[in-house]
Amino acid sequence: MRTTASFELFPDAPSERAIVRARWLAREGRTADAETAYRETLKTYPDLKAGWAEYFELLRGQGRADEALRLSAGARAQFGETAFPLALEGAALLELKRFRDALAVLERAVEADPDLAVVWHELGFAAYRLGDRNRALLALDRAFGLEPHGATLRLRGKILRDAGRYPAAEVAFEAAAQSAEHDEQWDEAEREIAITRRYAQFAPRKPDDLGPAERWFAETGAVLLCTQAGAAAPTDDAIVDAFVELAADAGWAFGQVASIEAPQAWVRRLAERLRIPVVAVDQIDPDRVPLVVATRPLPDAPAWAAAQAALEGPNTGLVFVLEHPADPEARADVVGVLTDAGTRRPTGTDIARALTDAQHPSARPARRRLVLS
Repeated sequence: MRTTASFELFPDAPSERAIVRARWLAREGRTADAETAYRETLKTYPDLKAGWAEYFELLRGQGRADEALRLSAGARAQFGETAFPLALEGAALLELKRFRDALAVLERAVEADPDLAVVWHELGFAAYRLGDRNRALLALDRAFGLEPHGATLRLRGKILRDAGRYPAAEVAFEAAAQSAEHDEQWDEAEREIAITRRYAQFAPRKPDDLGPAERWFAETGAVLLCTQAGAAAPTDDAIVDAFVELAADAGWAFGQVASIEAPQAWVRRLAERLRIPVVAVDQIDPDRVPLVVATRPLPDAPAWAAAQAALEGPNTGLVFVLEHPADPEARADVVGVLTDAGTRRPTGTDIARALTDAQHPSARPARRRLVLS
């Protein structure tokens, strides 16, 4: 459903101009206001397929699959048994994980209009989720031939990556980056390129053949200290000692430890081992290559946001947390151990693995200055 048109803020057609505000609100993250604007647009221009598609994608992006399915029913009432509303219905069923039902609906959409690119794109996604990579790639080739689009290239790249065909996947993502017309599209393609390069480190193994820690590094780029299976969860002291060893092996040299929380025993131990002072977040000096630390990510804390901003501007220093939820998004550069529902995994330290990951060109630390002048 994602269309390049949804990025255009200065279209020519009156009907398209009517959804400019909805598009702007969606890009600004004001989803509730954007939803209201899309509904108002469709009341005035009910035949505007771009409005239906973009409103559908807004719901889909928030995981509101049931509402997306109801919206597809409204599109069918407006356009009849044609390919476009069937494509919406199929896409909604995909989000509901009703993959075979989705494939059946999308096959009907192909019969109704074999030249509608979005149908082939969604059909390719359905085939992919059902494990038929060959059919998925053929469908995406047809979609791209009908309407060249970066989203189709990105999906093709993900399918190839899951099959362990890392060079081919990188080519697809690079093509998506080169065809990007807007920053959001380019950023997404660049992220996928970095993920693919990290997965390629483990070739010839496919992503499904990797362990949880290996996959987490590949997906996030964050260095994980504790990856070896163990009988017990690592202690704070063990994690601190592992970080100090990694820093020495990697040649990192910090000038200060900035603690997000009130300095705990492990923070003082870390500072003593590194022979550097502990400072408050408001005393961070980027020229001193700061090491920002916390027990776990605190994204809602003002001090956390301030520390992140202090590092991102000059691109220096690291964020290190003892533990991190096993989420698909990393909020730190180096992590001691992953947690499940707040419980540390029973793993031991693996400095050799961590050093290999830290030195990968697409790892999070690779983007920062980590040597004190």
